[in-house]
Amino acid sequence: MKILKLLPLLFVAFTTTSIIYASSLAGEKLVVYPSPQGAELNNDFTVKVRQAGQEWKETPSCLVNVDEVRETAHHVENASMSYFDFSGEVEVSITFNRGAVQTASVRPLSCQIIPQINGNTLTFKLNQPRNLSIEVNGDIFHNLHLFANPIDEFVPDPNDKNLIYFGPGIHRPENGRIIVPSGKTLYLSGGAILMGQILMDNVRDVKILGRGMVDRSVKEGIRIANSKNIYVEGLICTQIPTGGSDSVTIRNVKSISYYGWGDGMNVFASNNVLFDGVFCRNSDDCTTVYATRKGFKGGCKNIAMQNSTLWADVAHPIMIGIHGNAENPDIIENLNYVNIDILDHKEKQIDYQGCLAVNAGDNNLIRNVRFENIRIEDFRQGQLINIRIFYNTKYCTAPGKGIENILFKDISYTGNNAEISIIAGYNEERKVKNIRFENLNINGQIISDDMPGKPAWYKTSDMARFFVGEHVEDVTFTK
Repeated sequence: MKILKLLPLLFVAFTTTSIIYASSLAGEKLVVYPSPQGAELNNDFTVKVRQAGQEWKETPSCLVNVDEVRETAHHVENASMSYFDFSGEVEVSITFNRGAVQTASVRPLSCQIIPQINGNTLTFKLNQPRNLSIEVNGDIFHNLHLFANPIDEFVPDPNDKNLIYFGPGIHRPENGRIIVPSGKTLYLSGGAILMGQILMDNVRDVKILGRGMVDRSVKEGIRIANSKNIYVEGLICTQIPTGGSDSVTIRNVKSISYYGWGDGMNVFASNNVLFDGVFCRNSDDCTTVYATRKGFKGGCKNIAMQNSTLWADVAHPIMIGIHGNAENPDIIENLNYVNIDILDHKEKQIDYQGCLAVNAGDNNLIRNVRFENIRIEDFRQGQLINIRIFYNTKYCTAPGKGIENILFKDISYTGNNAEISIIAGYNEERKVKNIRFENLNINGQIISDDMPGKPAWYKTSDMARFFVGEHVEDVTFTK
């Protein structure tokens, strides 16, 4: 009730603090959000944006933390983050304040954005929303995360009794969390920082919207548990786990974590979950699908991630299947990962390598998984794929039951650091079956069973540097 009483005041703050610039061209807009007083900033970069023929508008460069692993030790590093909304076309100017610019890159590389360099300033244009990493002199740990959002179409109504509104500023909720009831919409405005968790537990028909941030100190910044019909869009947070839930959509959410076990977007025992246009840079797995785990019971089906960008400073970009109920086995099925850029993968432990990992444990059966149109850049350490049925006694109470029907279509990797990928079953009763590679492109070479230059005595998997072990059936490579 205290929150609702503040709605009129917060709405006034919203209308006077976010700055909207309209172009003379119909439909073109630019929205920047000034930083609230007391927010922690990082002056490594100065970020400006403008519409054609208009004045430059500065957008704050916020402090975010990322995890650098050196040998086996973790080090928290200070990176930067800026965001704005736009439609049409804008020009971006980024000035590096820490010295001379020798090289600069804008990733994902698939965006094909080549910045112009003038002294220590980079400029480039955007004509569609992007979640980008700006890296100067090859430094990926003190980079700028630039989130260029679509225009936020939601217009808060201060008289809406079903609206929980947070305008620009720093908000410290009682008990460190906001519990969102069924039927409510929580709106966290651009320029707002929430110093507490957004929790949905045993509710339905909830929306979480806005352009604001859940502070980087809040683990599981947005948590969805035992809920149905949940929609989350546009926010920045550390983690967003979904457990025991159904019909969940998470769109254009950015997850950046730096602490141990900092998984980005977990799914536990849930069905019908869609991640669309998300960005994950995490200090553990970026996204996972598990069955019974952490008090949530059951399998998973109909999970999809699309149009997204993943960066694993530790562990896997995509991990499926290790956790379940060994006594009452679960099924994980019908998973789709489409149009994804993987920017990094760094893991020294062989058991936890794999940009695309399907690892069955706890008597789980995993079937019908599609990886399509995935672009993997040159990561630091790990494997392209890891498909295994195993008994990892650290986390499992039994080996997995099986892995069946996995499609890898239009997967590309450009780089030199990939270690040998692994495909392996467990025994004659616990097999890996029907693994199909279509148009697998490694450094410009298509790997197929009839590829030119393959010696007759080689397995096709040898050409990809994949180890296909025992208890594996029907692995094919086609154009």
